[in-house]
Amino acid sequence: MMRRLSATVWKTLSPFWGEEYKVHLPPNFHSVSFYVMDEDALSRDDVIGKVCLTRIVLAEYPKGFNGWLNLSEIDPDEEVQGEIHLKIEIFGSDLSRKLRCIVCEARDLARKDRNGASDPFVRVQYNGKIQDSMVVKKSCYPRWNEVFEFDLDESFNEKLTIEVWDWDLVSKNDFLGKVMINLNGLQQDLQEEGWFRLSPGKSKANVDEGNLGSLQLQVRLRDETVLPSDYYKPLVQLLCQEVKASHKEKSGHLITLIDETTSAECRQEVAANLVKIFFGQGLAKEFLDLLFRLELDKTNEPNTLFRSNSLASKSMESFLKVAGTQYLHSVVGPTINRIFEEKKYIELDPSKVEIKEAGCTGLHRIQTESEIILQSAQHLQSYLTELLIAIAKSVKICPVTIRATFRQLYRRVEERFPENKHMNVKFIAVTSFLCLRFFSPAIMSPKLFHLREKHADARTSRTLLLLAKAIQNVGNMDAPASRAKESWMAPLQPTIQQGVSQLKEFIIKLIDIEEKEELDLQKALNLQHLTVKEGQLMVYKTKCKGYLLTSSFKKLFLSLTVDALSFAKTQFSKKSSFILLSRIRALEKVEEKSFGNSNVMQIIYTDESGSQEALYLQCKCVNELNQWLSALRKVCVNNSDMLGSYHPGVYKGEKWSCCHQKDKGVAGCDKTRHEVTLQEWNDLLNPDLEAQLIFRHLVGVRELMREKYLELTQDDSSSKSHLPIEHARKDSTTQLFQILKDLEAAHDSFLADSPNFADQEKKYLLEM
Repeated sequence: MMRRLSATVWKTLSPFWGEEYKVHLPPNFHSVSFYVMDEDALSRDDVIGKVCLTRIVLAEYPKGFNGWLNLSEIDPDEEVQGEIHLKIEIFGSDLSRKLRCIVCEARDLARKDRNGASDPFVRVQYNGKIQDSMVVKKSCYPRWNEVFEFDLDESFNEKLTIEVWDWDLVSKNDFLGKVMINLNGLQQDLQEEGWFRLSPGKSKANVDEGNLGSLQLQVRLRDETVLPSDYYKPLVQLLCQEVKASHKEKSGHLITLIDETTSAECRQEVAANLVKIFFGQGLAKEFLDLLFRLELDKTNEPNTLFRSNSLASKSMESFLKVAGTQYLHSVVGPTINRIFEEKKYIELDPSKVEIKEAGCTGLHRIQTESEIILQSAQHLQSYLTELLIAIAKSVKICPVTIRATFRQLYRRVEERFPENKHMNVKFIAVTSFLCLRFFSPAIMSPKLFHLREKHADARTSRTLLLLAKAIQNVGNMDAPASRAKESWMAPLQPTIQQGVSQLKEFIIKLIDIEEKEELDLQKALNLQHLTVKEGQLMVYKTKCKGYLLTSSFKKLFLSLTVDALSFAKTQFSKKSSFILLSRIRALEKVEEKSFGNSNVMQIIYTDESGSQEALYLQCKCVNELNQWLSALRKVCVNNSDMLGSYHPGVYKGEKWSCCHQKDKGVAGCDKTRHEVTLQEWNDLLNPDLEAQLIFRHLVGVRELMREKYLELTQDDSSSKSHLPIEHARKDSTTQLFQILKDLEAAHDSFLADSPNFADQEKKYLLEM
């Protein structure tokens, strides 16, 4: 089970979050629940209500669900989780047959007690008779191995019911879930064994339905069944050939077809996947250059260049997020952090100035409106100046692929609009992406760009918005239209005008990179280990002997690359130790009761001698825990010999705290969940998944592409000079349609020949 917390919106009954999450889920997931909580600083958070969407419900909306859902009251009998291992058999003579139910163990039961565990026992009911198992204290992974026998009802009308309860000495026992088994299937096989998912009890009528408020959700569940790489090679190779050919022959028929048949609704997703495919093939710059040329050919008015949400604009946005997230954090991060820490009241718009928010000056005199605006302008000038200086100094830390791509953009625009009256257009083309679509959105919503863990409060949000407007004005090269639109931004005008000059100088230096220098820088970059994630965590490594102590955790700086996880005292210290990713066998959460903290994960790995060891990482919050867990699982996705089970507890006091088994080397009591990950912008490339998503999109717009192809063919047939273009277009388009047809057939054939594929490899992506 993966938990994810949104930011807290304070003091409101109508909160807005605007947060997006993408979670990869295993094929056996059952439901997704959204809990609305009331955060309390001193006591436990209160649950206001919840919305639960089962996989069956999500499947009814293939294009996604978007709407309001009423919050329902929490019913303890419905808050169940986990599975129970049962063996059921019929035995005896024909005259007197019996039903035997062996209750072996359970895993991942709900935590009902304050100690972070439960005291579970089993109640077996059949044909009016009830039998109880023993109580296993303080465990959500109990092992009973108890046998229950009943006289068999030969009519097979009676169901066998197994209920799991949390035993309480003083209060009422808590319900943990149940399994109801129809015995008709046992008439032939006479026995059945396996893990059964615990189901909730009978739901009660919800008297508060609609009275607890409602939650607006946009949710889509997608089947992400991905085939082996060889199946996608023809498609990827054809797309790459198109981009390479267009660079030489000024064509690009397939990309043009994709551009003109992709709707605004799915343009962002298509752009992101295409960018990742070409990025992985080393052709991102060439792909974007082709889109620049296509966009410029359609543009007559320079003021509208790259201002629409075209495939070119969306692709460039995605490219900056994929290639420039660390660069963004380095440039914008310090100023954002300073604004959050200082929490100053800043307002330039006279109609929005609130005297009470600004406080008092010396001698308790309330500030006037003009004083507040003057002081606000000074603070904003300080922030803007700091940010502009950071941008101006960032040439050397800007990724080489971004610099080379902006160089191409600058040159293409300069060729298209060479007139003196359009001298600023080539600069604005660069800043329209760098400032308006990258820096400015990150400033306004730092949490969405992982610059902060929580949303800003109302005061800080206003400051961020004003700073973002200022950066937009600088990016627009201080256009008269921007000044006229919000005249109250005038106090910042001197800083903005100075920023325009600084930004022009920065762009000239940014694009001053030749082909040879680009190749040399890229080669040097490739020799370095790609840092996937880094940060400070509390770390504890198990010893072969002795007890686990929470005081043994040490604060260390962790750095995760594509090869290893390394540790150091500080970010700039020499690495003290490391774990090769190839040695990792499992990455899982740890039970809260083990360390008295619910935000601990474990890394199970083998040392040089082949012995299995565990390393525990304590995170600040559940979101940080999930981010580290996801990042580690993704870089270990191709590891062989990953464990199928693990212990969610710790080995302490000569036994495992989770299942109470005494053998330290015994197999784990819970199944591993390697496939459950979050999808982030800075994820490593996944060529097969990206190719599958593009394949699925192209199949969906195939008929539209045929129609558009015929239109283009008819337009070109009137001119003999276009015959070579027509032939090239026909060849590439025919080839694409054949590849899609072959890939569809291969997809069906592969699934038919691999009956276990759906169970083993099928994955779901939940977008929220």
